[in-house]
Amino acid sequence: MEILENLLPYIQIILSVLLIAFILLQRSDAGLGGAFGGGDNPSSNFYTKRGSEKVLFNATIFVAILFALSAFATLLI
Repeated sequence: MEILENLLPYIQIILSVLLIAFILLQRSDAGLGGAFGGGDNPSSNFYTKRGSEKVLFNATIFVAILFALSAFATLLI
């Protein structure tokens, strides 16, 4: 248990850096209008992620879940 207490802050740092990198690497075509429900392009609502973009999106979700679990583990320890 003591090993986990010592390693958990480093794990959280690594996960946070990965999460920031994954979020910044994702495509962001939405303009200011997209933030308020509008959009520049009417067909922009029907965009599907494919290939490496979908892998990056799923990896971002996975790392976010791991980060949340590690933060919860920190509270319990």
